[in-house]
Amino acid sequence: MFKDHAELPASGALAADGKLTVPHASGEARVSPMRRRFTGWPEQAFDVLLYLQGEPSRREREAHRKGREHLVRKPMIALFNDLADMNPAYDDFSVWGFRKTSWWWQHQGGVIRIARNVEIGLRFDLDGLRIQGAWWYPDPDQLACFRTAVDDEERGGELTRIVESLQDAQYEITGDIMKRPPRGYSADHPRLPLLLRRSLIAARPLGCEDWLHHPDGVDHVHQACKELDPLLAWLADQVNGGPR
Repeated sequence: MFKDHAELPASGALAADGKLTVPHASGEARVSPMRRRFTGWPEQAFDVLLYLQGEPSRREREAHRKGREHLVRKPMIALFNDLADMNPAYDDFSVWGFRKTSWWWQHQGGVIRIARNVEIGLRFDLDGLRIQGAWWYPDPDQLACFRTAVDDEERGGELTRIVESLQDAQYEITGDIMKRPPRGYSADHPRLPLLLRRSLIAARPLGCEDWLHHPDGVDHVHQACKELDPLLAWLADQVNGGPR
């Protein structure tokens, strides 16, 4: 993790409304604009990423390493720190470093771990910022728990409503999908589209708006994270037995 703030309290239980929040003593977790680390991505961040398009040689990539670190990666570290201050449920995060292939230099990403194999992902590139909530790479026990929960009328119905709500909010729902129903489930199951899933991802672009270049960009990203809270809370509870 990349943090420069004081140690935060451990994540709390899910709230009654499904929000993944851990209030401060005063009530809602907040971070004062005066204390924010994130000042926005500078316009030059796009210049650096533009230079790195195509298949730049290792020498060309290394020539832009310092500028990319300062203009692209460090703002994302600051953004994740501010999100963790606003909601300590977001305090377990990682920001990608540099890797060997060009793609990793052209896209800056990071993840917030909500529970095992349940996370929020952010990616910054020439298209702007993109967010996703994901449950993926499950082990067999998690997959069995997911199917049992989807099969249950109440819990499965809740997930159906959550997914439909995200689709209405322009989230793209993707993931690994089986061709046939899992063993023990019929082809006419009312929630078969969910039962066929081996992973569940909800993603949407946040765009290249002006707020990306300003400190209040944290508020826009935090709001998008809150949109994903019901899905992540359901997954953390039903697949993992609660948040980490």
